[in-house]
Amino acid sequence: MAFQLSSAGLAKVQMEMKRYETKESAIIPSLYIAQGENGGWVNVEVIRELSRVMDIPEARINEVFKFYTMFNQKPVGKYHVQVCTNISCSLEGGRELAKHLCKELNVKFEDVTPDGRFTISRVECLGSCGTAPMMQVNDKYYEKLTPEAAMNLLRGMK
Repeated sequence: MAFQLSSAGLAKVQMEMKRYETKESAIIPSLYIAQGENGGWVNVEVIRELSRVMDIPEARINEVFKFYTMFNQKPVGKYHVQVCTNISCSLEGGRELAKHLCKELNVKFEDVTPDGRFTISRVECLGSCGTAPMMQVNDKYYEKLTPEAAMNLLRGMK
């Protein structure tokens, strides 16, 4: 079955389009809305629906979608764990932290754990260089992490 925005989602997208001088400026917030309604990821059906609703060519929406890493191109777990592995975090153990989480959860990067709870991703920068290493889980940030502290946080998520 093809993706369709809910009535609330449609209203939000229409509101976003009214906020800006051009409809194209509403692509990013509209992708966020649609990603949320599609279980945390964007696929071709989502792009098609936004194209129809916003009256913008699919190619234009796809350009934005493919450029920004905050839009998931495949399904993710209930908790999308994004570990910063950019230079500051890497110098403080970010890469080792990411590998540790994968090992502990028995999952490869970008895959979903068998129970559907977690996806571990490496990301370039989460904007908290002074509190490295850090990770983002869905919309929450966790800083100054040790591998043990990060795993304890994840174990507490139901």
